[in-house]
Amino acid sequence: MALKQLNDEQVRTWTLEQKDRWWLDNVWKGDMPQLTLRSALTGMVLGGVLSLTNLYVGAKTGWTLGVGITSVILAFAAFKLLSALGLGKDFTVLENNAMQSIATAAGYMTAPMISSLAAYMMVTNEVVPMMHTLIWIMVISLLGVLFAFPLKRRFINDEQHPFPEGRAAGIVMDALHTGDAAAGLLKAKLLVITGGTAAWLKVMQSGAIMEKLRLGFLAVPEYLDGWIYRIGTLQIFGTDLRQLTVRPDTDFVMMAAGGLMGIRTGVSLMIGAVINYLILVPWMIAAGDIPGREVDGGIVFGFREITKWALWGGVAMMTTASLFAFFAKPQILFSAFRGLGKKRGSAGNQDPMRDIELPMSVFVVCIPLLGAVTVWLAHLFFGVTIWMGTIAIPLIFVFTVIGVNSTALTSITPTGALGKLTQLTYGILAPGNIKTNLMTAGITAEVASNASNLLMNIKPGYMLGAKPRLQAIGHVLGILAGAVVAAPVFYYVFLPNGPAQLVSDQYPMPAATIWRAVAELLMQGLGNLPISARWAVLIGALIGLALEGVRLATKGRFWLSGVGIGLATVIPFNTCFAMFLGSAFFWVAERIWSHKESAGNRILVQNQEPICAGVIAGGALMGIAVILIENFALGGH
Repeated sequence: MALKQLNDEQVRTWTLEQKDRWWLDNVWKGDMPQLTLRSALTGMVLGGVLSLTNLYVGAKTGWTLGVGITSVILAFAAFKLLSALGLGKDFTVLENNAMQSIATAAGYMTAPMISSLAAYMMVTNEVVPMMHTLIWIMVISLLGVLFAFPLKRRFINDEQHPFPEGRAAGIVMDALHTGDAAAGLLKAKLLVITGGTAAWLKVMQSGAIMEKLRLGFLAVPEYLDGWIYRIGTLQIFGTDLRQLTVRPDTDFVMMAAGGLMGIRTGVSLMIGAVINYLILVPWMIAAGDIPGREVDGGIVFGFREITKWALWGGVAMMTTASLFAFFAKPQILFSAFRGLGKKRGSAGNQDPMRDIELPMSVFVVCIPLLGAVTVWLAHLFFGVTIWMGTIAIPLIFVFTVIGVNSTALTSITPTGALGKLTQLTYGILAPGNIKTNLMTAGITAEVASNASNLLMNIKPGYMLGAKPRLQAIGHVLGILAGAVVAAPVFYYVFLPNGPAQLVSDQYPMPAATIWRAVAELLMQGLGNLPISARWAVLIGALIGLALEGVRLATKGRFWLSGVGIGLATVIPFNTCFAMFLGSAFFWVAERIWSHKESAGNRILVQNQEPICAGVIAGGALMGIAVILIENFALGGH
């Protein structure tokens, strides 16, 4: 069934009151079941579990992936099966929407743990108590909800911005519940099959578990180059390729992540990885600018040693590229603040949405209260002075409006750029205070990101006729579920030996590494870096500007991304290669099976997202389970 929407002329000329009345008459589904007990429990369970996939992917790549569509397909299939067995009835489309609101909010709860909080622990070499982390991530996420909903009336109801990923989720839900049921079930089957296969392959990658099961002969090697080194050693400038992380692996989860990222990002990552790991790093090792560590009387290198030098050029490239892209479109900045004071209707007219939207009194009262709590917690937990924390609160509003506007138009939330802007601001306001630099940036960037992503999650509810008040409650339930599940797993999986082992070849924590690097650079200055690293900063910054300038001039037709190339310096070569292979696989598949009626197109091309989501969910969840089993059940620690 085609979703009803206003045309461009109506969006441009109608008042907000007219648009709201049209929505009530044509879209709103009234009392259709939405936030029911089963939708709430399903959303909390799926969201809590799927938040772990973001923990895994974030530790590998620094990115978090949306879990909304994955949860929608899983819930649809589960209740379709229960209905067929006579054990329940189908989900309504609005129950599924309420469920995905909860699941999506839960999925975003991992972001601070793989960025600002991890960077704080790396800098201080102290583990933040788990209860502090739980309280902190819930408070800043709730603040994000409070900042998001007042902007909903302007960006979604009035200006009808697309929020592309949110719109895609709405279309998927409409297709599942009102369209071809067979197509929806195919998506569900593919997601479950690929998830189950990925989970079993992850178990097969664990030699310890396979030996325990007496299936060691079926174990899948982590790397595929072992046979080469039985013949001889491969080197560049005298350095073993294995120590440069240049080796093919079997990380199919990262291949699936590459499939979701697309060929352009995959190519940019691969080019950055080749330049960094096959040219610059071996050159710098030979020159003595990258020192190794002594092991059994010999000097060895690895990702941690390499990234201490390589990240500087990469971070400079990502910073200038993201800031250039951010400020190169002043219309986005200006439009972000235009109309904030616009009246909602003519004088004397009653708000038609008064019983559906969250009351404005909630925000007027709760934002100052929760803002004060955030400032107090930043002081209590992280030593941020009260007045420094207080300055961050109005910055949240400014950055949230900018971030929401970007997300509304492109689905891209400029969290990195917003965080760096805060770090630069506090580099001036609190010079030399690295804790303040990190955690104030954590407040502004994380709240702005949370608000922007939640608005994208509210968009499908507006398209389908859901009640915003119930979605707001759903977001709070999701915050609770994601925090309670993800935080303990983060501590048990990534911090069993403290912050010193937080960054590893297997889990490079690129987002946290970037946050820490920017903070250290602002605190210490370039003078403490080797001359070659200073040149890398300058050259990387100029290349980032040039690449984004060309991309802007060609209106996006230019493939290479400064952010993608720079990101390769804080991700091991083998992970970059896996993501490139995944992106290339689906790019090739789309060209081989270009006809929409062909079997290859219907299975691989039209279902790329559920296939990749299934591999990521199954592989990531089992990957975390394998770490816990090896560390605790099999006596790894």
